[in-house]
Amino acid sequence: MGCSNCSSDGGTPRGCKNNGNCSSGGCNKLEVFDWLSNIMLPSGQTPYDIVEVRFKNSRKGFYRNAKGIGLSVGDVVVVETSPGYDVGVVSVSGELARIQIKKKAPGFKPIEAKKIIRVATQEDVDKWIQARSLEKEVMYQSRTLAVNLNLEMKISDVEYQGDLSKATFFYTAEGRVDFRQLIKDMADKFRIRIEMRQIGSRQEASRLGGIGSCGRELCCSTWLTDFRSVSTSAARYQQLSLNPQKLAGQCGKLKCCLNYELDMYLDAIKSFPKAETKLHTEKGSAYHIKTDVFRKQMWYAYEGDSASGLIPVNPDRVREIMKMNLDGKKPRELNEYVVEVKIKEPDYENVVGQDSLNRFEHAFKKNNNNNRKKKKPGNNRPVDAVKSGENPQQAKAANPNQSQNPQGNPGAKGTSENPNNQQQRNNRPNNRRRPNQNNSGNESPQ
Repeated sequence: MGCSNCSSDGGTPRGCKNNGNCSSGGCNKLEVFDWLSNIMLPSGQTPYDIVEVRFKNSRKGFYRNAKGIGLSVGDVVVVETSPGYDVGVVSVSGELARIQIKKKAPGFKPIEAKKIIRVATQEDVDKWIQARSLEKEVMYQSRTLAVNLNLEMKISDVEYQGDLSKATFFYTAEGRVDFRQLIKDMADKFRIRIEMRQIGSRQEASRLGGIGSCGRELCCSTWLTDFRSVSTSAARYQQLSLNPQKLAGQCGKLKCCLNYELDMYLDAIKSFPKAETKLHTEKGSAYHIKTDVFRKQMWYAYEGDSASGLIPVNPDRVREIMKMNLDGKKPRELNEYVVEVKIKEPDYENVVGQDSLNRFEHAFKKNNNNNRKKKKPGNNRPVDAVKSGENPQQAKAANPNQSQNPQGNPGAKGTSENPNNQQQRNNRPNNRRRPNQNNSGNESPQ
C-alpha cells in the first residue's frame, strides 16, 4: 500500500506522504474526494466551520473550527478529547462536510461538537509517531496478560491517544467477559489510562484489512463504512450454493458483497412465475429445481424419475402449462416445451481486442518470396530471366549496373568470373546457352 518515494530504511513502504505516520496506515484507505472544492461561496457567506478528522484506521469524527484556522484536506491537527488531546488528519472540510454530517450523523449538534485546538506542531507530530510505534508491542503484551487470566477474548488492535495518556483496546468475544482484573494489570504495566471496546468480526476485519477472494482489498477497509446484515436468503435469490467456505469472508461472516447485486436479482425474479407451483403432465408431476436468471430458464425434474434429469423450460412456457393445469388439462411431457438457448461462445483468440498471434506469418512469407527472386551467388543472370525464358541480354539491358568482363580477365572492369562457373555454364543444355552475338550488340565470352 505504500509509495516508493516515501519508504523507510531498506525500501519497505510505510504509508503515504507522512512516511508511515498517516492515521490510516495506507495510501487510499477511506479517502474522500472533495468534488465541491472548486465551488465559490457567495459573497458574505462564511465557510462551514465543521470539519471531519480521520484517526487510526476507519475511526472518524466531526470537530468544530471555532478559531477560524485555515484548514485543508491532509492537514494534521490537534483536537480536544476527554481527557487530554488527540492528533488526526483532516479528511473533509467545507460544504462537503455539511453533506457528510447529514448522511453519517443526522442528530449531530454543532454547538456540542469538540473543538480543534491548533495545527499540529513538530513536537505534536513526534509524540504521535512515538504513540504509533508503541501500539504493536503493547498489543502483544496485553494478549499475554489476557491468556494468563484465562479470558475468552481476542485483543485485535490498540490505539494510543496523541498525548500518550490513554490507550483504547479493541477486542472480540463470543459472550460477556469480565476484564476488571485485566484492566488493573494493564494499568500497572503500561502506566496509562485503559479503555476496553468490544467490536464485531466485521469491524475487526475493517481495522486489520486484507485481500479478499476477488483479489482486491477488503471493501470494509477501503470504502465501506456501514455494515448491513447479510442473510443466506441473499445467496438463495442469486442461485448460489450454500457453501460456507465460498460465502464467508475474511471475518468469518457472510460476504458483504452478497448485498450488492441483490436488488437486481429481486427485480429480475419478479418476471418469473412462482417456483413453488408444480407442473402436472401426463408423464407425471415436475417440481422446480433452480432458475437461471441470465438465460431465462427454469429447471424442473419429475418426481421419482431421476433418469429423466433436469429439464430447462422457458418462463413463458411455464405459465402456459400452469394455465393448462388450472383449466384441468395436462400436456404430454415437458420435453415438448424445451427451447434451446443459443449462447454465443466468446472468441478467446481476441478477447480484449489484441492482435492475432499469427499476424506476422504473412509478412514472413512475403519476405521469403522476395529473397528467392534475388540473384544467386556466382551467377550474373537474373533468376527471373532464367525461369521465364527471357533473353538474358534484355534483362541485362534493363539492369545496366550488371556488367560482364568480356575477356574473362579478373583485372578488367566489371564483375570477375570464376573459371569453374564458366565451365559449368558451357556444359548446360542448348536451350540454356547464351544467345548468339547477333541477337545482342555485345560479344559473348568465348
